[in-house]
Order: sequence, then C-alpha cells, then structure tokens
Amino acid sequence: MTAIGAADLALLSAQAAASPRLRLNRNLHSQAADPVQRLLNAIEPGTYVRPHRHAEGRWEAFALLAGACAVLEFSPEGRVTSRIDLGGGAAVVVEVAAGAWHSLVALAPGTVLLEIKPGPYDAATDKDFAPWAPAEGDAGAAALVRWMEIAAVGRVPLPPCR
Repeated sequence: MTAIGAADLALLSAQAAASPRLRLNRNLHSQAADPVQRLLNAIEPGTYVRPHRHAEGRWEAFALLAGACAVLEFSPEGRVTSRIDLGGGAAVVVEVAAGAWHSLVALAPGTVLLEIKPGPYDAATDKDFAPWAPAEGDAGAAALVRWMEIAAVGRVPLPPCR
C-alpha cells in the first residue's frame, strides 16, 4: 500500500519549482507498460504544457490535490472551447476526451494534480502537439502561458503566441 501525504506533495512541488521546466511527475504506476498510468503532476506558474491531444481511446483525468490551475480545451484552430478552473477548496475531477486539444496552466505555486490515463505509455506516440502552439523553448511559449492564465472561452491567442 502506498500513502502520499501533504509532506510528499510539498516535496514534489519544491522539486518542480527547482527544475528548469517548472514541473515534475511522480509515477505511481510501476512501469510504462502498465495498462493504467497513475501519476502526480506538479506544475508551477510559468511552466508550459504545450497544447496537445491524445489518440482515440486515450482520455486523461485530473484531480487537483494542491494549489490551483486551469484545464483548457481548444478548437483545432486554437480557440478556447472550454475552461475549468480548479482550486479554491472545491473538489473537482476533470476528464479530457480522447482527441480533444487541451492544456494545463498553473495558477498558484505548489499545484499538484493526480493524473490518470490509459497505458501503456510511449513517449513517441503519447501526444500530438497543436500546430498553432509554439514548441517548448520557443519565444512565443511564455506569451502563450500568460495568455492561458486568463484566456476565456471563445478567445484565440494572438501573435506572437503562435
């Protein structure tokens, strides 16, 4: 049996804050081949989770354990079609359907999510990145993060985010 408490979440958050990408996963499953992937996903403000989608049958579910974040879904052109803000003490679980363009953005330090998705995990085929979203490390990535922090349903990012 594995128990993960507040101290574990705080340590994971501190490690994420100290990492260059401002995020860090802690797998709860034993191997990439597991049929159900279960992990803690620590994300800090400023991290860039490039908008992406997963193949048919590859949904994702998120439950907020600490902090605050937003889960955004997009049209193929990058228009926000749905936004769910997590935090403020309310327990919410969000499931993103297979094939839906989506991203996460941290709204508070110390944000940790429980993520569950079907396995096995293969980094080469796990996700398809949105063509309108800059690659990680590109100049527009930071601007897109700032935009996603406040983006409302119906909005489209303006250059230089794209």
